[in-house]
Amino acid sequence: MDAYDNPNAASDLATYRTKYGLGTANFTKYNQRGQTGNYPSGSTGWGVEIDLDVEMVSASCPLCSIYLIEADSASASDLSAAEREAVKLGARIVSNSWGCSGSGNCARKKDFDAKGVVYLASGAGELGAPAYFDTVVSVGGTTLAKNGSQYSESVWSGSPGGCATPIKKPKWQRDHSCAHRLANDVSAVANDVALYDSYGYGGWASVSGTSVSAPLLAGVFGLAGNAARQKGGRTFWLTGHRADLYALEGSCSGYGYGQYTTCGGWGSPNGIGAF
Repeated sequence: MDAYDNPNAASDLATYRTKYGLGTANFTKYNQRGQTGNYPSGSTGWGVEIDLDVEMVSASCPLCSIYLIEADSASASDLSAAEREAVKLGARIVSNSWGCSGSGNCARKKDFDAKGVVYLASGAGELGAPAYFDTVVSVGGTTLAKNGSQYSESVWSGSPGGCATPIKKPKWQRDHSCAHRLANDVSAVANDVALYDSYGYGGWASVSGTSVSAPLLAGVFGLAGNAARQKGGRTFWLTGHRADLYALEGSCSGYGYGQYTTCGGWGSPNGIGAF
C-alpha cells in the first residue's frame, strides 16, 4: 500500500525476480478505487518505495499474489481509502511502509482492524501511526553481518521504536516498561539491501530502512498461511512463539527487558513458527 504511481513497477519487479531466479510474479496494480488504470500522478520518491515493497515481498514469498494499491496522494484521506480498498480486493496481508506522527489524526485505527487481515507497518517511534496501533504489527530493523559462512544479526542503528504515549497499553502487553503501547513487535533485516528501480534510481541500488523489513515480513506471513488467525502484534508477545524468533545482538536506546527491545521487538524470524 503506497502513494502516487511508479509507472515502471511491473517491469522493475520482473527484472528483480529474473536476477534472483524467482519466476514470474502474480502481480496486479490498482488505484485507490480498485481500478487497473487511471493511476495517480507519478512520484520518483514514492516510486522507490513501491519497488522496494513489491520486491521484498517477492524475496520472502515468491509465490504470493501481490496487489499494489496506489493512493492518489499521501494525504490521510487517500491513504485510508487505499487501505480499505486493499481489503475489498481480497488482501489478507497489508504492508505499509509509511507513517505519520503528531496528533494521531493522520491515520485512523478503524482503517486497520478488519477481521481476518494482518496489517504491518514500518517501525514506530514515540508517536507514529499506523505502526503504534495494537491491531498492527510494528516492524523494526536489523543488520546482518557475515563472517565466513556464518551470519550474526544485530539491532539496526536506524530502527525506531518506543512507548507510544497516545495509545492505551494492550492487555497482551504485560511489561512494566511504560504505561502505553510498546513498539516494535518483531523485526527483520533493514540495512543495505539490494533494490532495482529504473524510475528514480536508474537501476540497481542499495537501500536501508524499516521499509525493507515490513514487506519482507508480510511475505513471511504469506508463507505461514494463517493470516486470518492473527491479531496485530499480539502473536509475537505470546511466550510460546519466542523460540521461533532469533534474539538480536547489540543494544537499543529505548525500552527493553530480557529478549525484548523496542528497536527490534522480540527478534527476527527463525522459520515461520512465530507467524
